Amino acid sequence: MDDVPQTLDEFMDYVVTKSAAQYEFHQAVREVTNSVWPLLESDPIYLRAKIPERMVHAERIIIFRVPWVDDAGEVQVNRGFRVEMNSAIGPYKGGLRFHPSVNLGILKFLAFEQVFKNALTSLPMGGGKGGADFDPKGRSDNEVMRFCQAFMSELFRHIGPHTDVPAGDIGVGGREIGYMFGQYKKLANQFSGILTGKGTTWGGSLIRPESTGYGLVYFTEEMFRAQGDSINGKTVIVSGSGNVAQFAVENINRLGGTAVALSDSGGFIHDPDGIDAEKLAWVMDLKNIRRGRISEYAERFGVEYYPGQRPWGVEGADVALPCATQNEINVDNAKQLVANGIQIVAEGANMPTEPDAEKLLVDSGVLFGPGKAANAGGVSVSGLEMAQNAGFTSWTREEVDGKLLGIMTKIHTTCRETAEEFEVPNNYVVGANIAGFRKVATAMLDQGVV
Repeated sequence: MDDVPQTLDEFMDYVVTKSAAQYEFHQAVREVTNSVWPLLESDPIYLRAKIPERMVHAERIIIFRVPWVDDAGEVQVNRGFRVEMNSAIGPYKGGLRFHPSVNLGILKFLAFEQVFKNALTSLPMGGGKGGADFDPKGRSDNEVMRFCQAFMSELFRHIGPHTDVPAGDIGVGGREIGYMFGQYKKLANQFSGILTGKGTTWGGSLIRPESTGYGLVYFTEEMFRAQGDSINGKTVIVSGSGNVAQFAVENINRLGGTAVALSDSGGFIHDPDGIDAEKLAWVMDLKNIRRGRISEYAERFGVEYYPGQRPWGVEGADVALPCATQNEINVDNAKQLVANGIQIVAEGANMPTEPDAEKLLVDSGVLFGPGKAANAGGVSVSGLEMAQNAGFTSWTREEVDGKLLGIMTKIHTTCRETAEEFEVPNNYVVGANIAGFRKVATAMLDQGVV
């Protein structure tokens, strides 16, 4: 297709033709291009230079086998990926995901989103994503170590502190980062900041585990402040019960809100009295140490558990923070949220809201914080970790938290001002997409056809 697409539908036909069956990727591209198409029509330089087409093609995709030996002596084979999407404003930056659902389409969607998320942080980071279809659940520490070493034995040749700096994601926490870093150090014979999310005794940053959840709540607070309000005294529904959800609840408590729900793949709990610090500490032990189910919370604290359901029907809430996985809010869920008077929905997970549900929420006047803005706290502190590594220094917890707050405040301001510029006030989706796109597109134009 050599002609420049003249309409959004023509462009999406091009994307679908070039990436058949990669449905999550198609969804992510359409979500961005829906917002930026008026900009493309008003300033044809982007279309003439084929910036949209260039953005939807990764600069490089690495796919490789990962053979390893389990505790029974059996050879296992998984598939590893790294999608290096765009490096116009900095080295590729984005997480590694270990989960059976990992495939190329999901990683391309995540990498595409990461490009614009990283651009919004104002830090010099491009976008990438990677991982493997390996499931660390149920595996021994030795099995996880052997897999991570086998995975890094191939990936190490494609990454570096000025090339590509992966981080953690679903299934990749401090344990996995440690094993991969050790193998990289051995193979490359150098100690450098080639992964973020490292232990604080060997180059990691304080606040990194908390950063996505903390940043999400900071962004939500800025959305309230723009309306002359605050999260203080508000009731919040949180989905998920992993890292992002846990630290979102912690920051909600710090800022005076009350979180009343958590969930996992089995169902959700509703605690009208609120998940206070003591209960949250119990959840962290349950999920991070014992690897238990959220249903146990209901038994422990005498609250209702709703098996097989999501928490979006909980009444009396002011804020909803989806922190679990993609496409967890559908149109029916969105109708429930609107009917129950929700004021703000801010995405802690990547693309947790289906497109039609997002449109319904925005059209209904709900303030909607898209993930590329609202959950950018994690990659922001990853960028701060890179800066500390480059300077051979470390910052205090208070310094990092303050910088995180400053970044999330700036992201909010950028999204809000861009939305106003394009005459859609309070539309954070349009504001985030256009602001991120313009920054990356300008850099691509400046650097020529590469």
